[in-house]
Amino acid sequence: MAARRRGQDRGSDSPSGVGSRGAARVRMTGKERRQQLLDVSRALFAEKGFDGASVEEIAHRAEVSKPVVYEHFGGKEGIYAVVVDREMQTLLDLVVSALSAGHPRELLEQAARALLDYIDNSTDGFRILVRDSPVASARGTFSGLLNDIASQVEHIFGLQFSARGYDPELAPLYSQALVGMVALTGQWWLEVHRPDKDEVAAHLVNLAWNGLSHLEHDPVLRTGD
Repeated sequence: MAARRRGQDRGSDSPSGVGSRGAARVRMTGKERRQQLLDVSRALFAEKGFDGASVEEIAHRAEVSKPVVYEHFGGKEGIYAVVVDREMQTLLDLVVSALSAGHPRELLEQAARALLDYIDNSTDGFRILVRDSPVASARGTFSGLLNDIASQVEHIFGLQFSARGYDPELAPLYSQALVGMVALTGQWWLEVHRPDKDEVAAHLVNLAWNGLSHLEHDPVLRTGD
């Protein structure tokens, strides 16, 4: 009987058994475990930043051992780079899809709304992106991502400038200014969350569109010597 009881005790350590704390443990596939580690790490990096997070805490929150984290990502730098790359691709895809079709003003509205939607729905991801990344990622930095977005906006400015008699060579400058304005406002809105998202987008478009509607062909500074 004792031998049989010892055999039953060993069986409780199997994947389908019950752990030492009495809680049922579910075995994950490699893909499921990887996604779980990414989700845990994303929340931790948003909360504490890269420097404040550790492999130990990632493993603790995921209820795995440290070697499991190293096995999947090689360390904290590896998992951070994957998190950042995914967030950058998500945001870029949202903005690019918003710029697919429509009147130029509608495109501005859609782009501003896409960024604010991302901030609202992926707050952790945006907090990670706007921090200075200490780790090189496949897509570069957040400023590099804004450059990618600006390049998508640039052709819209180029077409409109040519149609209205403005120098199309200035399109890159104005696209950078517009994207920077929206991104910086998004960081501010992330902290205050007022007014509501649609109103923020409407004010951004109001400033951008009405300002663009009255551009001077050859602007000069009115102060100075």
